Amino acid sequence: MEQLLFTNGRVYRDGQFRREDVLVEDGKLSFPGVPPEGCRVVDLKGAMLVPGFLDLHTHGGDNVDVNAATAEDFAQISRFFARNGTTGWLCSILTDTEEQTLWSIGQAREAMAAPIAGARLLGIHLEGPFLSPEYKGAMPEHLLRKGDAALFRRYQQAAGGTVRYLTVAPEVEGVVDMIREISGEVAVAIGHSGADYETAIRAIDAGARACTHTFNAMGLFHQHRPSIMGAVLERPVYCEAICDGRHLHPGTVRMLLACKGWDRVAAVTDSIQAAGLPDGRYKLGVNDVVVEDGDAKLASNGVRAGSTLTTGQALKNLAAFTGQPVERVLPLLTLNPARLIGMEERKGSIAPGKDADLVVLDDQLNVKQTYVSGVCVYAGEE
Repeated sequence: MEQLLFTNGRVYRDGQFRREDVLVEDGKLSFPGVPPEGCRVVDLKGAMLVPGFLDLHTHGGDNVDVNAATAEDFAQISRFFARNGTTGWLCSILTDTEEQTLWSIGQAREAMAAPIAGARLLGIHLEGPFLSPEYKGAMPEHLLRKGDAALFRRYQQAAGGTVRYLTVAPEVEGVVDMIREISGEVAVAIGHSGADYETAIRAIDAGARACTHTFNAMGLFHQHRPSIMGAVLERPVYCEAICDGRHLHPGTVRMLLACKGWDRVAAVTDSIQAAGLPDGRYKLGVNDVVVEDGDAKLASNGVRAGSTLTTGQALKNLAAFTGQPVERVLPLLTLNPARLIGMEERKGSIAPGKDADLVVLDDQLNVKQTYVSGVCVYAGEE
C-alpha cells in the first residue's frame, strides 16, 4: 500500500487543531519529523483533517434496508455513508424472525470480509428482540421475546463474534440476568423500555453501558418516578442522541450534554433506507414507512420510524444546536462511539498507530474527502 502524506491542513488531535503533517503507511497513522521520499502528497489547502465518523445505530440508506440487504447491498450503503464522512458503522438489525435475523447476520459477515468499498462495516447491532411491547416503536410486537442468553449466543456464533452492540429492555422477563451473563461479550444498551428507575439501575449494575436513542421510545422522567431516563442520566453510561432536530429538540440535546458531559454522548443517525433520497414510501424491516418532509413514520399508525439523518448533517446540527466550535462537537461522532464499543485503540481519533480513517472538511463542515485505512473512498463531488 502506498504512503500518503497529508500536509498544509489543520489536523484535529487531542481536542484541538494543529498545523502538522500526517503520514499514512500500511493503513496506519504516524507523524513524521521529516516526510519520507517518494510518498504521495495530499495537499489539504488549509482544510480540516478529522477522524472518520462512526455510526453505531443505522438501519440503512440509499434505498437499502439492513434487514433485507445482501452483501452487495451493504457495499452500496457503505459507499453512501462514505460520502457523508462515515468511515465505520454497525448495521442495526431490527427485530425479525430468527431465520431472517440469521440470514442478515450472514450477509453482514460476508460484507465485513469484502475489500474496502466505502465506510467499513465494523460489526452488528441487534436492536431486539428483547424489548418492551409498550415501547416497541417500529418493532413487530409478535416477534418480541423475553431475555434469552442462548439465543443471543446463537446469533453471536453465526456472526463470528461481530455482534458488538445489543439493545434490550430491562423490565422484560429475564433481561437483567441476561445482561449479567453476556455483558463481557457485547456492549449492552438499554432502550425501547418503560423500566422503572430501580429496574434500570439493576440493568446498569449488571453491565449495561449505554442507552439507545435517549429520550425516544422510553419511559419519561417524573420527579417522583425517575424511570429509565433518570437512571441513564444519573449513571455514567453512554447515551445515544439522534440529532436531526425531530427526535430531540435542540434544547434537549444541550440538556443531555449538560447532564452527561461531552464524553458520554454518542451521536447516531438511526437512519433508514430513505436517507439520501426524496420523500416517499420505504421499508424498515417488516414495516411500511412514509417519509414526508424528510420525517419517517410508520404508515400504519404515524409513529416515528428511524430517521433520514446522515453523520455529516448530524455534525452540522450539533454545532448549530450547541453553538460550540467543531472541535468540541467532533468526539460525539468519533471517539465516544469508539469507546462505547471498545474500539478506541484503533478508531475514533488521529493518533500514532491508529487506523487511517480520515475525513477532510471545509470551513462549512462539508465533507470533501473520506479515507478508510488510507484508501480514498470518496473524493468529493468534483
